Amino acid sequence: MLEACCRSPVTLQRDLKRARIVLLAAAGRSTRSIAKEVGVQPRIVSLWRHRFADLGLEGLQSKPRPGKQPIYTKSTDKRILKLLDKPPPAGFARWTGPLLAGELGDVDVQYVWRFLRSHKIDLVARKSWCESNDPHFTAKAADVVGLYVAPPEKAIVLCVDEKPSIQALERAQGYLKLPNGRALTGQSHDYKRHGTTTLFAALEVATGKIIATHSKRRRRIEFLGFMNSVTAAFPNRQLHVILDNLNTHKKNEAWLKAHPNVKFHFTPTSASWLNQVEVWFSILQGQSLSGASFTTLKQLEQHIDAYIKAYNDKAEPFVWTRKKVRQRRTPPVIYSLDERNKLVYLIQARPWRPDALRVGQPISVFLNVKTPAADKR
Repeated sequence: MLEACCRSPVTLQRDLKRARIVLLAAAGRSTRSIAKEVGVQPRIVSLWRHRFADLGLEGLQSKPRPGKQPIYTKSTDKRILKLLDKPPPAGFARWTGPLLAGELGDVDVQYVWRFLRSHKIDLVARKSWCESNDPHFTAKAADVVGLYVAPPEKAIVLCVDEKPSIQALERAQGYLKLPNGRALTGQSHDYKRHGTTTLFAALEVATGKIIATHSKRRRRIEFLGFMNSVTAAFPNRQLHVILDNLNTHKKNEAWLKAHPNVKFHFTPTSASWLNQVEVWFSILQGQSLSGASFTTLKQLEQHIDAYIKAYNDKAEPFVWTRKKVRQRRTPPVIYSLDERNKLVYLIQARPWRPDALRVGQPISVFLNVKTPAADKR
């Protein structure tokens, strides 16, 4: 076996030298001659000759070594987690690696960073979340989504909302050429204000087309005036209007009594994202408003009207489908609690994970404790 070990091209050099020492000793060679041929000290030859004589082949294996005692242990990790559960020092908005190391006193900042990376704790990135305390969250959400998925026959479903305070900003714009030859659009940081406008918009769910009007303010009178124009656009049709919980949208019983063909459906509190017109507002901002320059308020309004006309020519309804969300960080849980603090509704961008704890749990609990089973509806 030792001869085969010497012939093998994959044998480690340390094992090769030990095998040669034993084979040369078995051939009757002296310790000094073996040391000279193998290229080691005579004491090394004596060590492996005695080890082989006492233990055989097992004696040629290296014994486990204790190594250096670690400076930081699990107790250090617990101290870091315990400190993260406390508020940062006065005057600071969040913990940082140097702040944690300074507060601990005897822990190097590089170890703090390594520990945070190993546990995937990001002290810089921020995620926003939305908590709904609406006791009728499930019923309202089902009502709105039901209008999208299965609208009533011979009825028009509209999503209505306002985009307030759209600014008419005038700023220098043009193409910039960088020293490396790359050209890109740019704009000045300096700008001049020319007033603001509020855009009232109604999105027809079945076609994706937009009905909109401009107003200086967004009071109840402006909202009901816009609704009058919407009902005029669909004469003798049953209208189901999806709205958020803005105060001007509610307590309009007198107007609804005068328009029996119109029914208002409200999204749950803190859940205006269920309103499809919010999606269109995002499209408007990205494709029409961001980066544009306007010298007058009228020019801004004409610009928006031109975009709406072009959008309606190719409008398509939004298709609500379930997609697999891919992102590096776990999204926060959006939940609703009843009076007994029982989880009654849960929405999450990913499938349910056992470690997706409720907002407010200490970070040490999040890392070590699994969530009890919840009633997911």
